Amino acid sequence: MADMEKIRDVSSEDPEKVADLSPNTTYGEGETKDARYRHADPNDGDEALKAFAGHEGEVIVITPEAERKLLRKIDLNLMPMLCVVYGLNYLDKTTLSYASIMGLQADIGLKGDNYQWLGSMFYIGYIVWEYPTNRLLQRLPLAKWSAFNIIMWGLTLCCLAAVKNFAGAVAVRFFLGVFEAAVTPGFALFTSQWYTRKEQGTRTGIWFSFNGFAQIFGGLLAYGISVGVKKHGAAIEPWKIVFLVIGLLTASIGCIFLYFMPDNQLNAKFLNPNERLMAIERIRKNQQGVGNKHFKMYQLKEALLDPMTWAFTFFALVADIPNGGISNFFSQLIVSFGYTADQSLLYGTPGGAIEVVSLIVCGFLGDRYGNRVLFGMSGMILSMIGMLLIVCLPLSNNSGRLAGYYLTQASPTGFVALLSLISSNVAGYTKKTTAGALYLIAYCAGNIIGPQTFRPKDKPRYTPAEITILCCWGVCVLDLGFIAWYYRRMNRKNEARRMEPGYAKLDKQEFLDLTDRENPEFVYTL
Repeated sequence: MADMEKIRDVSSEDPEKVADLSPNTTYGEGETKDARYRHADPNDGDEALKAFAGHEGEVIVITPEAERKLLRKIDLNLMPMLCVVYGLNYLDKTTLSYASIMGLQADIGLKGDNYQWLGSMFYIGYIVWEYPTNRLLQRLPLAKWSAFNIIMWGLTLCCLAAVKNFAGAVAVRFFLGVFEAAVTPGFALFTSQWYTRKEQGTRTGIWFSFNGFAQIFGGLLAYGISVGVKKHGAAIEPWKIVFLVIGLLTASIGCIFLYFMPDNQLNAKFLNPNERLMAIERIRKNQQGVGNKHFKMYQLKEALLDPMTWAFTFFALVADIPNGGISNFFSQLIVSFGYTADQSLLYGTPGGAIEVVSLIVCGFLGDRYGNRVLFGMSGMILSMIGMLLIVCLPLSNNSGRLAGYYLTQASPTGFVALLSLISSNVAGYTKKTTAGALYLIAYCAGNIIGPQTFRPKDKPRYTPAEITILCCWGVCVLDLGFIAWYYRRMNRKNEARRMEPGYAKLDKQEFLDLTDRENPEFVYTL
């Protein structure tokens, strides 16, 4: 216990400042606990309360040195798994783009807009299962449900190597979307339960940036397989090898995830009992806890009535129309710049590097200066400049248009900024999972629409799709500005509520599974 101290709870020192949960407690101007905290029930609070059983009347004080040491330990044990799996999540989706120029389309008889629908079908499966899987993420052990889905989507990807026609590919892509629907909301929950609000933007940016690493790895892998098969031959087609290699790798990593990843601090194998208590204590300031397995109807209603839920949802819809188009067509887009199919596999990899750098830098600066929204906007503006180069430069300027494509890969900064704000700014576990589900349902809808903007008749320039992408990003920048304004306004309102005469904070209020709008202590981050 050298790294932390136990002291008496402030409630025993100054009972005027901390309220109890008695139904008759008066808070000022005749307002009772039931009026202000009508949903505050210590018997239906956060899972974190279990860790403090037997520590009543005490507050754990962690020394700065001990907290730094603990944070390093958490990072070393959690971040590698989150990063690798999230990279595979992106890679598994985009293998279709690689396969499209490695013989897939001819081998399974795709024609007309069949390929566009294969791109969209993944997100149809995703959107159908997004809310149910969010409820299961709340109800079931978080790590175990996530691991099950990782293993299953890896095995499902392998099945694409066996398809013979369009119908078979549609079915497999649908179920691939079903199993991958759990990963992004699950990882947002992991981030919110293990890291403080000031740490969440950087960590979300890091694990999301592995989309870029996956693009680099996937391009090099597909290029190596394509060139290797041409030189030495193979028993099966190269696009089938790509699906099998990446699918089996994903399933193997899923098994490792199942063994090592904890559901929360309470069953983390890499922490001793004292460290588990410290890990929960350090996130007390988030006012969110680590999870509650009970569905609460009032939190669902609040999520649906909260303007920020719909501002987030609108952003995800509009921002992912470009994402759906580019992620499925980037190989063909690079070919349209005047490069060969093999060159497009290789030349697509620097775009991944741009994504990695932009996400990590924007995430770090957003946490450093307390404004993730602003730095998310900066990445999207850079992407708009890149798309302007693609739209305005002539077809003969292939290097300039390729440079424009690379700049467009900074576009996920806005999406990741809002994803991290769902972690830090939406409290109440049912409300958080609902808001996360709606955000990702809109993400799916945008990705379904996106491939449809790249019409075969528009080759080789795809001008309508490029203009659509540019307009979507412009609208997203305006939406981010509105979100920043609204959260500043809400912080001023909460500060005024805390200054009201007779205001009292509840004992262990941080772990009562209150929503952000019903908890006056809540401070929204930007």
